[in-house]
Amino acid sequence: MSSSVESLLAAAVGGVGGTTRPGQVEMATAVARAIDTEEHLLVQAGTGTGKSLAYLVPAVEHAQRTGRPAVVATATLALQAQIVDRDMPRLADSLAGQVKRRPTYAIVKGRRNYVCKHKVEGGFPDEDEGMFDIGEVDAAAGRLGKEVVRVREWAAETESGDRDELVPGVSEKAWRQVSVSAQECLGSKCPMVAECFVERSREAAKDVDIIVTNHSFMAIDAFEGRPMLPEHDVLVIDEAHELVDRVTSTVTDELTPGGIRAAAKRARKYAESDDALDDLAGDLEAVLEQAPEGRLTAGIPDSLASILGRCRDVGRTLLTQMKPPKGENVDGPRQIALAAVDELHETAGRMLEEHELDVIWVSRDTRRGPVLRVAPMSVAMRMRERIFGCGATDEDESVRDRTVILTSATLELGGTFDAVAGTLGLRGPGSPEWTGLDVGSPFDYSQQGIAYVAEHLPAPGRDGLAPQTLDEIEALVRAAGGRTLGLFSSMRAAREASEAMRERLDEEFTVRCQGEETIGTLVRDFARDPKTILFGTLTLWQGVDVPGSACQLVLIDRIPFPRPDDPLSSARTQEIARRGGNGFMAVSATHAALRLAQGAGRLIRKGDDRGVVAFLDNRMIKARYAGFLQRSLPPFWPTTDRELVLGALRRLDQIAPEVQAVADPAKRGMTGQPVAGDPGPADGARTAVTQGEGWSTQDDDELRDGVDLGLPLAELAVSLARGESAVAARAKALGLAVPSRG
Repeated sequence: MSSSVESLLAAAVGGVGGTTRPGQVEMATAVARAIDTEEHLLVQAGTGTGKSLAYLVPAVEHAQRTGRPAVVATATLALQAQIVDRDMPRLADSLAGQVKRRPTYAIVKGRRNYVCKHKVEGGFPDEDEGMFDIGEVDAAAGRLGKEVVRVREWAAETESGDRDELVPGVSEKAWRQVSVSAQECLGSKCPMVAECFVERSREAAKDVDIIVTNHSFMAIDAFEGRPMLPEHDVLVIDEAHELVDRVTSTVTDELTPGGIRAAAKRARKYAESDDALDDLAGDLEAVLEQAPEGRLTAGIPDSLASILGRCRDVGRTLLTQMKPPKGENVDGPRQIALAAVDELHETAGRMLEEHELDVIWVSRDTRRGPVLRVAPMSVAMRMRERIFGCGATDEDESVRDRTVILTSATLELGGTFDAVAGTLGLRGPGSPEWTGLDVGSPFDYSQQGIAYVAEHLPAPGRDGLAPQTLDEIEALVRAAGGRTLGLFSSMRAAREASEAMRERLDEEFTVRCQGEETIGTLVRDFARDPKTILFGTLTLWQGVDVPGSACQLVLIDRIPFPRPDDPLSSARTQEIARRGGNGFMAVSATHAALRLAQGAGRLIRKGDDRGVVAFLDNRMIKARYAGFLQRSLPPFWPTTDRELVLGALRRLDQIAPEVQAVADPAKRGMTGQPVAGDPGPADGARTAVTQGEGWSTQDDDELRDGVDLGLPLAELAVSLARGESAVAARAKALGLAVPSRG
C-alpha cells in the first residue's frame, strides 16, 4: 500500500513539474497507514511541505479502492479554493492513467450559498423583506434593486445556483432575496425539491472521490442530527488548529432583543400571541442593558430567568398556533416564521437548563446592542463521540468506523501533541487510539531566521506601549529598511504603534494599520513596497502569506494570552483548576503558544526567505512557562543580543532582492483566472476611512440609497453591517441627512 501511494504521489507532484519532498512522502505514507489501520492521525506539517497532496493522494486511492468518498474539511475559503481550483484538477490530470478512473471531486456548502428556485419562482410571496420583480424596480431602490434584478436574472440561467459563480457578486441583503437557510427550507415538502440546486449538488457529491467542505458545515453534519454529507469513512481536517474554535462557534446560541422583535414580526400573520414577544424584547433589553458584560458566574438572575421562561413558554404556544390548518402544507413565509420562533424557544430552553458545561454571558455588540450567549465550556467529549466515533452507538456505525486525519503547521505545542489532543477529546479515560507525527519542514529555520527577545524592555502593562518599546520598534524598523509586519495583541496597541511610527519615521516609510483598508488591499500594498510596514492584530497573525523580501521582520508586542475576562477561557481555566489541573497552562498558555506559532510562521514562507522574529515581551525567556512557548515555535536561532539583530537586519536590507507582489483576488475568480465582465477594483476601492472602517464606492451608494428611501439610522447600520456611530459619521461627511427614527 505505501509503495502504491508513494508512486501515485510522485506522479501527482511530477504532473506539475515538481519532485516529492521527504516530509511529504512520510506524511502520505502515514495517512495511508492510518486509513488502513483505522487509527486516527495528527500530522504537523510545516509550511512548504506540500501537505495537501500528501493527504489527497491516499484519500483518492482509498475512495477508488472502496467506493466510499473521503471528506476534506478546511477552516478558510482560501484553502477550499486552492484544493478545488488547483490541487484536485492537477492531481486528476496526473493520476488519470494511474488509477481506475479519473479522480473526481466536489465542494459541498451550506444551503445559504445556493439560489432557492422556489423562492425565485414566488414561493415566499409574503416574506418581510419582499422580492423585487424584474421590470418593477422602483428607482429609489437604487443599487439594491438593481442587484436583486441581476441576481434573479442570473438565477434563471445558472446551472449550479452557487453564489461563488455570480461575478461580480452582490450584497448580502440582495442575496437573501433568492436564498433560504437550512431552518427556513421546506425540505421534502418543497414543490420544487426535484429541481433544488442544493439537493442536486449533494446527490452529485455521493459519487465523487473527494468532497471538500468547511469546519462549520462538517460540525453541523456531526452535531445537529441533520446529516448533510454523504456517508464516509475517511475525514481529513486541514487547518486543524482552528477546529475547536469553529466547532464551539457552531454550537453557540444567542438571544437578542432585535432577534425577538424580528421573530414577532414574522409570526404576526399566523398567531395571536405575537405581541407577547414584542413585550419580551423590551423586557430583555432593559435587563441586559443593566447587566455587566461577562459571564453570569452566579447563575441566571431571577429577573432574567423570568424573561427566559416566558420566552420559552410563549415560543411553545406560538409554534402550536402557527401550524397550518389540517391538510394544508407549510408555505415559505410560514416556514420562515416557524424557524425564527423555534430558535427562540430552543435557545431560551437551553439557557434555563443551566447545564454544568454550558457558559452563559452578556456581551455588547456595536450594531445589535446587548447579546445573551450560551456556549459549551468544552467540546472535547462531543467531538470524541460525534467526530472520532468513540462511544458511538450501532446506529452511528459510519461515525464509529471512520478514520480522522488532522493536519496543520501548528499542532505540536510545547514539544508534544498533548495540549491540542486534549482539546479535541483525544486524551483521558476512554479516548480513542491515535498517533502523532511531525514531518518537519523543508525550511532550515536555524539558518533562515533569528528569534530575538528584547530582554531589556519592561514587562508589558495595561497602560499601552511603554516608551522604551516604541523606541525598540523604531530601531528595528529602521534597521530592516521597512519590510516589517507588526503583530499586536490588541487593536489599541496596533493603532498606538502606528500613530507613533508615523510621527517618528517621517516620510521615509509608509505605515499601514489594520482597519484602515480591507485586509486584502493592505497585504497587497505591503507586499509590493519594501518601505511599507503593516501593523495589525488577530487576522494578520494567521492570514498573511507574503514570501520574499517585503517581510524580513515580524514584530510581536506581547505574549497573546486570552483576555482575563473572556467568558469561555476563564470558565475552562477554573474548571480545570477545580479538578486539580493547571488551568493556566492548559488554557492560557496553550492559546498563547498556538497564536505565537502562527504569528512567527509569517516570517519564512519559502526556501530562500531570511529575517527576524522580534518578541518585545521578556516573559518569553524569563517566565516559568517560557520553555513551553519556545518549544512551540519554529526552531529559529535564538538571541537576546540587540546589536547583533540590528546588524543582521541592516545586512538583509542591503542585499534584499526585489519584492514579490501578491495576486489581486479582487480581479480574479475562484479559479484564479481573470473574470470576464469583472469591474475590477472600482466598486471595492476605498473612498474614505471613518472610525477605523473603510468605505467603498458601493458602501457610499448603498448609504445614499438607504437615505433616499427614508431608512432610519438603526436600519442603515444593520444593512451596512456597521455601527450606528460610524454610519452617522460617514453620512455627515457625505452631506446626507439620516432620520433617527423610521
